[in-house]
Amino acid sequence: MKSTAKPVIILTLIILPLAIILFSLFIGRYPVLPAEAAHVLRCKLMGNDCFLPDTVQAVVWDIRLPRVLLGAMVGGSLAVSGAAFQGLFRNPLVSAGILGVSSGAGFGAALAILLFNTTAPVYLFAFAFGALAVMLSYLVGRIYRTTPTIMLVLGGVIVSSVFSALISMAKYVADPTNQLPAIVFWLMGSLATARYRDLMIAGIPMLTGIAALLAVRWRINVLSMGDKEAQALGINTTVSKGIVIAGATLATAGAVCVSGIIGWVGLVIPHIARMLVGNDNRVLIPASFSLGAGFLVLVDDLGRVLTGSEIPLGILTALVGGPFFVYLLKKTKGGGW
Repeated sequence: MKSTAKPVIILTLIILPLAIILFSLFIGRYPVLPAEAAHVLRCKLMGNDCFLPDTVQAVVWDIRLPRVLLGAMVGGSLAVSGAAFQGLFRNPLVSAGILGVSSGAGFGAALAILLFNTTAPVYLFAFAFGALAVMLSYLVGRIYRTTPTIMLVLGGVIVSSVFSALISMAKYVADPTNQLPAIVFWLMGSLATARYRDLMIAGIPMLTGIAALLAVRWRINVLSMGDKEAQALGINTTVSKGIVIAGATLATAGAVCVSGIIGWVGLVIPHIARMLVGNDNRVLIPASFSLGAGFLVLVDDLGRVLTGSEIPLGILTALVGGPFFVYLLKKTKGGGW
C-alpha cells in the first residue's frame, strides 16, 4: 500500500459507518427528509423541543436510530470475530460460527420459543447456548490436553452438527401455527424488533468481546504464525487462544442473540478489509469493524425498502455475500491472505 493511500483509507473507514448510519435515518417507508432527521437528532441530543410532528420524531428517534445502531454493532461484531478466527485458525474460509456459536444460539432461541414464546428468554437462551457450544467445542479440542487448531475445528464441526440436529428436532415438535414460523423467522435473522433495550442487553457482551479482541490483536499476528513459532517468541498459546476465542464468542453470541443467525458477514468483510489494509491484525481488526458495521446497516436498508414486507437479513447477506465472495476469490486468486 502506498504511504499516501493509507491515511485516506483509514479516514474513509472512520467516516463510512457514521455516514451510512445518518443516511439510514431517512430511508424507509415513512418519508422523512434529511433535514428533519438531522433536526430530530439535534433536538433530542440537546434536550430541546423539536416542533416537528410526533410521528416524525418517533420514526427517527424511537424506531430507526436504535435499529441502525444495533445493526452497526451486530455487523461490526460479526466481522471482527470473523477476522479474529481467520487469523487464529490461519484459514481464510472460517467465520464466527466455526466453533458452533451460531448453531448453539439457534437451538437456544428455538428452545426458548418452545418453552416461553416471549422475547426476553429468547435473548438469554440464545446467548447462553451460543457460549455453551463454544465451550463444548473447546473441551473437545482439549482431548489431547492441548489445543491444536485442527482439534478446535473438529470440535466445532461436531458440536455444530449436534446443535443443528437439535434445531431440527425443535422444529419437528413445534406448533406449526405459531412456534414453527417464529423459529424459522428467527433463524433467518432480522432487526425488525430492535429497540434501545436490545442495545443495552446485547451491547455489553458485544463491546466486551470487541474490546478484548482489540486488546490482543497483536497476539493474533503471532498466533497466525503457528503454535511452535508463537511459543518460541514467548507467547502462551493456550491462554492467548482462550482470550481470542472468549472475545470472539462474546461478540458473536451478543450479536446473534438479538439479531438471529446472519451469515457471510464474518467471512466476506474481513477479506475486503484485508484487501484494503493488509494482513496486520492491529489494523485489520478495527477496519473489519468499520466495514462490517456499514455493510449490515446498508443490507438492512435494502431489506426494508426492496419489497412490501421486510426481507430477512440472512437471505440478503447470503445473496450478496455468496457472489461477492466468488469475485474476491477470483480477484485475489487465494493469494490475498
